[in-house]
This record gives sequence, structure tokens and C-alpha cells, in this order.
Amino acid sequence: MAASPSISVAIIGSGGAGALTTVDVLLEVASSAGWHGLFTRTLGPQIRGGEAAGLLRLAVHPVECPPDQFDLIIGIDWQNAHRFGAEIKAGPNTLVISDPRGGEPPPMTTASGSRVVDIPMKDIAKSIAGGRPNMIALGIAGHLLGFGIEQVLAPLTKRLADKGAAAIAASRAGIEAGFKAAKGIKLEAQLAKPVPSQAKRWLLSGNEATALGAIRGGVRFAAAYPITPATEILEWMSPSLAKIGGILLQAEDELAAINMIIGSSYGGTPALTATSGPGLSLMIEAIGLATASEIPIVVIDVMRGGPSTGIPTKSEQTDLNIAIYGLHGDAPHLVLAPQSVGDCLFTTQWATYLAEVLQAPAIVLSDQFMGQARAAIERPADVAFIGARTVAADMDGAYKRYALASGGISAMAIPGTPGGQYTADGLTHTEFGIPTSGATDHLAQLDKRRDKLDRFNYGDHWASIEGTGELAIMTWGSLTGAAREAAGRAAAEGVDVRVIAPRLLAPVQPERLAAALDGVKRILVVEQSHSAQFLRYLRAHYDLPVQVRAFHRPGPLPITAGEIHRAITDWS
Repeated sequence: MAASPSISVAIIGSGGAGALTTVDVLLEVASSAGWHGLFTRTLGPQIRGGEAAGLLRLAVHPVECPPDQFDLIIGIDWQNAHRFGAEIKAGPNTLVISDPRGGEPPPMTTASGSRVVDIPMKDIAKSIAGGRPNMIALGIAGHLLGFGIEQVLAPLTKRLADKGAAAIAASRAGIEAGFKAAKGIKLEAQLAKPVPSQAKRWLLSGNEATALGAIRGGVRFAAAYPITPATEILEWMSPSLAKIGGILLQAEDELAAINMIIGSSYGGTPALTATSGPGLSLMIEAIGLATASEIPIVVIDVMRGGPSTGIPTKSEQTDLNIAIYGLHGDAPHLVLAPQSVGDCLFTTQWATYLAEVLQAPAIVLSDQFMGQARAAIERPADVAFIGARTVAADMDGAYKRYALASGGISAMAIPGTPGGQYTADGLTHTEFGIPTSGATDHLAQLDKRRDKLDRFNYGDHWASIEGTGELAIMTWGSLTGAAREAAGRAAAEGVDVRVIAPRLLAPVQPERLAAALDGVKRILVVEQSHSAQFLRYLRAHYDLPVQVRAFHRPGPLPITAGEIHRAITDWS
């Protein structure tokens, strides 16, 4: 039986069947044993209830993207599972575990010649007092992946501690029954042993990492209206902020939320809101207010399928245009995008730092895939990005809040500072903050707000750049991991591919990108967008003097490393 560096599992069930919980436990088991892993989910359009599938990829190396196909698929039941046909791919070596009482396995599991084995999970669960089919599925998966019963039970015992001994006993019995039912069944491959490491794995989601990054960056106030798929940011921040003297307030709507954080920041407390596409649309006018009045704020947009309500439970990279161009007038602001679950922490912390230092709004573009994914990763490195805005001290004379200072960054007085009174609103103003319609003042303040962003040194963090090949993949956000893996496959075949993924999308960095593209003769632009928004953004702001091809499609179907690799091969 071959040892594989990566194995992928899909567990499918209707709402309430416990498919997602089962996969979450498996990730924790694997993490405790030393493997890396990535747990993503795919749901129906209902947000709650309906069909659900937990998708797990375990590996000896960091995992940042979905697999090309799954090695093991377990159907607790197959109710509406056909809707996942394009997302959950099987192959001739895939093992499918099916409950005869759960309906017929859908074509996606059988058309490729997969091996189907029936196990009556529901009947087995009924024979156990308090038994649940998902615990049978957990035992089956645990056995097939090579774990022991005690390994599988350990994290579950912690989770069920408050439910009492009976619940723990029922889960143990279910897991043991699953192990027994799977005895004699083999996967085509077994997961290779993990690389020995003293480092303890972190288990967290992209949304949790985002929240932690904001707090590490200095955010102490958050206001938001819950929205899928950003709500977990608020759920994590609420108790965490309280522990350090901060506050989270659930606003009545997105308009209130954005104005609350502007008020908090005006008062001297770094602030954040989290939303998705529909909420960002409502916040745009107020983000313009923060731009004009130079008040630092952080807006997290966990992108989902659009337009309008779109597909709330699926991922897409289609808020790029509104994030960069959506503000009316000339309104320079920061736009950043994390590249993995772990990078959500760094990028959000850096965005908070930049917003505070540059006294400007920062929009952070995460997405559903990354935000709601849960990963077993190495502990992210501590970084020293803690925002420190330039604050005005006691004033002896007239205070110029919007002074045309060198670099465009002028001292910001906290309310109550002696001599520091000024007006902060959306009207064009003089250096003192006095409203004006004069052309000279308008131009001076436009230049000031532009120059402070354009002249700032963002360092090497502006992008991830790997490889030296003449063919470059340019991508962004959560597709960075798939691009890296595709480049790794190409390298194994002797083809050197460069990967360039900007983390800072605005302001643009033409000189830095020109240096990154030195020696490149072809560029493959990869994105999850129907209209190729990222390609159009690149063409609008950067010189791409070489041959360019685009590989793009909208959500909800993720773009895999295998597809990118094929695109590379076809062009090589």
C-alpha cells in the first residue's frame, strides 16, 4: 500500500447529520498526530440546514488549497448531494462508503468507476443508546486513515465534557462500531508519516485568524451587523476584545456599523467592522467620509458569490472592483488581500498598522473559502506591526489638522486635546478643517491624500514572489495556495514557474511589479471571477509587455492546483 503525502476525505450529509462536526474532529485528530490539514465546507444556499459536506485534506506539508479529487467519500446520506457534483470529484481509486438507507450514491461518486462499499451506518447507530450515524462515519474514517480509537476519541471527549458521561459513552460506542464496520476495507493509499516537529499545530479558521490579527494590530472596538460568511469574525472578537478592555457592538445595520467605527477611531480607538459584499455596498459612502476626513478604519470583506444576495455560502473573488474603484470622487485608500488561513492574521494586522500610520481606510478582501476554512498550521510568527498614528500634543497656536506636511501625514488631535479642536466631515476643507469650495484647497488636499499612500514604503510584504521562471502565474487572495502547488508540480517536471501574488492591491506598486517580472516572457493570470476583474485591474495599472493568458471562472467551483498545472503544461 503506497504512502501518500496528501489524502483527501469528503463526508456528506443533510442538515443536522453532523458531517461538518465529523470532519472537524478528524482535522483535530490529524493535527495532534503531527499532520497539516485544511477543512473546508460546501453548503446549500439556505445558510442553515439543507445539504452539507465537510471536505478535508491532510498532508505532510502545509495545505492551502483543495484537492483535485477525493480519496475517500462517506455519505451519511445522499440527500441533495448531487448539487455538489462539480465540487467533489471522485476517481477510479476513490473509495465511497454509502449507507443503503441514505439513498443511491449520486453520479459524481460512481461515474468515474469508484469503488462503492455499503455500510448501514443508520442501523448501527440505532443499535447504540444515544448513537448517531456521524459517529459511525467518524470511526470508519478514523480506521481507514490509520488512526487509533483513542486518538479519535480524545478531542471528542473534550468537546462532550459538558454533556455528561452518557454522551461520551455513546460516542465511544459509535466510533468503535465504525472501526469494526470498516475492518477489512482498504484505501488505495495511506497517509505518509508526518515530518517530526517540536512545533505544536495551531487549529484556526481564516475568520479567527483575521480577528486575532486585528487585535494584535491594536483594534479595540468593533461594530458590525452579522452576515454570512463574515459572522465568525465577530463571534470570536466579542469575548476576546472583552478580555483586553475592548468592546464589540452588534449594530442595527451596516450603515450604523461603519459610522460607529469612524466615530471610535475619531475618538482615538482603532476600530474595525466585518462584512461581505452586500454590506460593503452599503458602507461605501461612509468609507469616502473616512477618506476625506483622514480617519483610520479597517473594513474586512469576506467575499461571497454575487451580485446581490448571490450565493452566500460559496466563495468568489468578485468584490475587487468595488473595493478598489467603488468610492465616488478621487478617494485613495488601502486595499489588501490575505493569501491563506495563516496569512489572514498577518495581513489584517498589517492592514491595521497601515490604516493607523497613514490615517486612511483599509479594506481587507478575504473570501468564504479562506474565511470559513479551518486549518492545522504552524504557529504564525509574531510581527511588530502595531499601528501608531501621529497624534497632536498640546497646541500653542492655531491647529492645522490637515496641514500639508511632508509625506502627507499630519498630526491628528484626539478630542479634548487643548487647542486641538477641528471639524472632521466630508466637505472639502482647508488645512484647518474649515469647509471650502476653493480649487486651490481642493487640489492641495487631493494631492495630500494621494501622496501619503503613494510615497509610503510598504517593503517586501506588498506581494509573495516565488520562483525565477520565464513563465509567471499572477494571482491573488485564496488562489495563491493553488498557484504555489501548481508551480511545485511543474518544477517536479523540470519547468520553473514564477508565482507573483500581490497582497497590497491599492495603492498600486508599478516599480515593484516591474522588478518582480524581470525576465518573465509569459504571464498566466488566474482568478475566480466571471469578468476577469483581476486581469483588467492589472492591465489598467501595470505595464504587462509580454504575452498574457487568463484562466478565470466565477464561483462556486474552486480552481484547483491540477487545473492550473494543466494550463501551465498546455502553454509550455
